[in-house]
Amino acid sequence: MFYLNRLRPVQYVAIIFLLVILMGSLILFLPLTHLEGKEVTYMDALFTSISAVCVTGLVVVDISEHFNLFGRIAIAMLIQIGGLGVTSVGAMFILIAQRKFGVYQRLLLMEGMNFNSLSGSVRFIKYVLKFTLVIELIGFVLSFIVFVQDYPFWKALEISSFHSVSTFNNSGLDILDESHSLLTYRNNLLLYVTTISLSLIGGFGFVPIIEIYSKRQFKRFSLDTKVIILMTSLLLIVGSFLLMITEHFNLLDAFFYSVSACTAGITTIPLNQFSSASLLLLMIMMFIGSSPGSTGGGIKTTTFFTIITSIKGIATNTPVTAFKRRIPIDSIIKAFSIFCLVISINVVSTVAILLLESEFSFTEVVFEVVSATATIGLSLGITSKLSDLSQLILGITMFIGRLGPLSIACIWSYQKMGPRFNYPEERVTIG
Repeated sequence: MFYLNRLRPVQYVAIIFLLVILMGSLILFLPLTHLEGKEVTYMDALFTSISAVCVTGLVVVDISEHFNLFGRIAIAMLIQIGGLGVTSVGAMFILIAQRKFGVYQRLLLMEGMNFNSLSGSVRFIKYVLKFTLVIELIGFVLSFIVFVQDYPFWKALEISSFHSVSTFNNSGLDILDESHSLLTYRNNLLLYVTTISLSLIGGFGFVPIIEIYSKRQFKRFSLDTKVIILMTSLLLIVGSFLLMITEHFNLLDAFFYSVSACTAGITTIPLNQFSSASLLLLMIMMFIGSSPGSTGGGIKTTTFFTIITSIKGIATNTPVTAFKRRIPIDSIIKAFSIFCLVISINVVSTVAILLLESEFSFTEVVFEVVSATATIGLSLGITSKLSDLSQLILGITMFIGRLGPLSIACIWSYQKMGPRFNYPEERVTIG
């Protein structure tokens, strides 16, 4: 216990995430969570737990065909914990117990929720929990209107609840028959709009949503919120336009897949029918992902914006600015660090799986790896066919992607005091 108190917030969050995954795997491995006659190995249970907690959506066993009601409830709870973050869920229990938050608990909230200030962190988490409850309840009601037409009342209730929780938390997991995602509901406008809305709200980030609600004027928003609005809009508009060209989609289908690639990873059309150009576009959008502090993944829209703006500033030899604000050098360094780390993780994981799985093509493997690292969950259907070792590699990439590559890298890179001297400077030839 003494050692735990000495852990830095990023280390504490990583350990708690890992413990939740392991506890979830043990629960999902228990026969009482399985349907009668269905076998679930520990590797299947572990991968499902990782995918749920890391809100990814990749699966090795069909949830609807292998897990009973208790197992599905356990998976939904893991998704909720992973989407909100273990620190915010822990904060909820502290609030229920009416205990006070110390400085260390507030630091944990900052780390887990990507919050920038100790001030107002408890009030912020209350907003997040209330907002989540309201949005998921609305999503449940709208989904139920659709599903009750095709399923018995109690079954529709279960599917609607799971769909709302999974979609808002950008998980992509579902419990529809034979795991067809929304393939059979492609023409249902109400479910389409509900799913898109839940995904967008969950992937937009809690901080900008609260700021937009409270300030209501673009010029009063923080730089973060302005960048998120700009990049999210551009990503969805450009993505939709390109998908309409590469796949000849109508506007609604194109917009749906743009949202899905950046957030939830839900499918309405089998991805193996997509062209290579479309798959590449989806990988780019998954790589960028959603907003910081949201339930989504990827390197984040703000990171990508900072990189592009920095390249422009370097090329034109001008300060790196946006919306009449200068972007600090530490933000630029962090953005490029995240970009390089994610690229490295994707390359290493892809090479490792290609060496282990010779029967799958490069496109199939790299698409699966990018989806896992970005915690999106779109798949070409090879996850369940991979060996246990390859599935473990994907599981590790999901874990790194959910916590954040830079956070993982910083866990062991702590220096108690800075260097006592500086080395002499010398130029390196670039280009």
